[in-house]
Amino acid sequence: MKSGTILISYGLFLILAGLAGFLSNPEKAKTALMSGGTFGMLQIMVGIVVSKGWKPARKIGIGISGFLALIFSWRAIVGWIAVAGGQGEKLFAASLISLMLAASLTTIVLLLKQTPATR
Repeated sequence: MKSGTILISYGLFLILAGLAGFLSNPEKAKTALMSGGTFGMLQIMVGIVVSKGWKPARKIGIGISGFLALIFSWRAIVGWIAVAGGQGEKLFAASLISLMLAASLTTIVLLLKQTPATR
């Protein structure tokens, strides 16, 4: 799979995950929709630019994915601590954020494993 396709797919996933987070708790999860949409669109735009041939954009996509992995790590830890502390209502959010972390790490690995011929 080419870098642009990976980044576009990841961006679409972020948008859907943000929407799922919002729909799970519309009163408190407006930021999930905004951040998922914002970073999802950003990764889609980076993916399109990579697909058009601007090679440095791939590194930008890796950097954004790494930044998000750090944020999702922190948020997942906080979420799972809350679940362990008896806040069962946090289970969906903790699970979704963990899935987003896994997607971020997978995106980074897929992009770094590519050879120049497959980029």
